[in-house]
Amino acid sequence: MTFLIACLTTGKGTWNHVAQLMNSGSFEKTFLVTNAFGKEKFTSEKPHEFVLIKEDKALEEIIVDIVNQLHGKLSGWEVGVNLISGTGKEHMAIISALMRLGVGFRLVVPGEEGIKEI
Repeated sequence: MTFLIACLTTGKGTWNHVAQLMNSGSFEKTFLVTNAFGKEKFTSEKPHEFVLIKEDKALEEIIVDIVNQLHGKLSGWEVGVNLISGTGKEHMAIISALMRLGVGFRLVVPGEEGIKEI
């Protein structure tokens, strides 16, 4: 897996989980699906790119926003995905966007010895 896509919005302690995951592996590129607050407040020394969404939009609009921002940026067939942070609506949007982009994915979490697939 050379790419990581992680939801980074709501949930107590979930930002630390995402940061730990980013530090657990060497990803070619990390994309963080977040809102304006997340973009403003989240910091990491690891390189990353924000995929901005507005949670108050309809699900279909969020999906289109994610697809448009990721289009042409994912090479290869598989990415690691982490959905520990966020809401069901955001999770559905991310999964749907990846499917529309034709990208295979594996769910990943930080493990004791790097990244663990679940």
